[in-house]
Amino acid sequence: MDSDRPLTPPRGTNATDSGVPPRTPLTPEQIRRIETNRLKAKAIRDQREADARDAGSHPTSNRMPSGFVAGQKRPYSSVSTANTPATLRDGRGNNIASSVGVSRPRDEIQPAQKFTKYVEYDFSKMTDTKGGFLTAEDDPHNKALHASGSKEEKPAHMTLKEWERHQLLRSLRDQKAGPYEPGLSVLKDQKSQKACYECGSLEIDWKWEDVFGCRVCNTCKEKLPEKYSLLTKTEAREDYLLTDPELRDEELLPHLERPNPHKATWNNMMLYLRYQVEEYAFSSRKWGSPEALDAEFAKRESDKKKRKEDKFRTRLHELKKRTRVEAYRRSRAAGGGGGDFGDDVGQRGKHVHRWGMTVDNPETGMGVKTCVDCGMEVEELEF
Repeated sequence: MDSDRPLTPPRGTNATDSGVPPRTPLTPEQIRRIETNRLKAKAIRDQREADARDAGSHPTSNRMPSGFVAGQKRPYSSVSTANTPATLRDGRGNNIASSVGVSRPRDEIQPAQKFTKYVEYDFSKMTDTKGGFLTAEDDPHNKALHASGSKEEKPAHMTLKEWERHQLLRSLRDQKAGPYEPGLSVLKDQKSQKACYECGSLEIDWKWEDVFGCRVCNTCKEKLPEKYSLLTKTEAREDYLLTDPELRDEELLPHLERPNPHKATWNNMMLYLRYQVEEYAFSSRKWGSPEALDAEFAKRESDKKKRKEDKFRTRLHELKKRTRVEAYRRSRAAGGGGGDFGDDVGQRGKHVHRWGMTVDNPETGMGVKTCVDCGMEVEELEF
């Protein structure tokens, strides 16, 4: 092996070093001429191949099994429907299949094995239900579906400050406060002006006057809480024994709604004016007088106590029965003696009860008979 042989190729020599001048770049005219000659040569070659193909003397060295030459575009005549093979699967319709000379009805075309179980839907007759949720478009006559939520959302065209100002103005308008409070004028007739029932002041609570129809000022509301205090629905139902239909009747008992202080998502509180509730409860339409209300309240409390005691006594009686039976079974299992029900324990014979007189039990109020020999007690019902 020659040690003088270089391990890497020698560095290329520059053209200027050998005395050969560098190649000048082609001009645009030269590039145009080269491209024109290339296209002419390609057109002459394509023409020669087309003539040879028509004459049947085209070389078959690169011909594919289908009869076409690789790398050449098939003419339109080769893909016409006249030369369609009989093995072509065409399921577009009976008319097209018959036009290509293939008799394959649409009903005879079977799907693949994994697609045999399917349901064909007509999407033109289907309605988008938004993922199973009903919308206002699906049922425009459903009032519950069109009802807006309890919390109103901010419109898109309003800024946050504008929405807060709108909410504030609406609350003042509902409460008739601030700029929406009715004005007071000394020029009006005193008979036509609305004044407080207690002190005659013109600065009444307009919200109460609108809801309850009660003309009273804030000062008198604080001075007379036993008359103008507000009662919740639970207090009116339990203290005055009013029913839910009566409390829901706004013409009978108007109420004021307030947000629930215990939880914001709960239903609003229904507040009633005390003197209106008492006026209806003590009238002849309900109880008649406070004494009759107290008597009804005491009667209901005694009935409630009696039902509670009867329920406790019944459960205690059932517990005693289960305890006696369980004690007797344990005694029999331990070999402590005892015979079958109705046997005479002393003589091991059939026992015949001799019942005494029926005595009323003061606890249950039912008649009880006791056997003279064994002391067995049974309850007796008289019809």
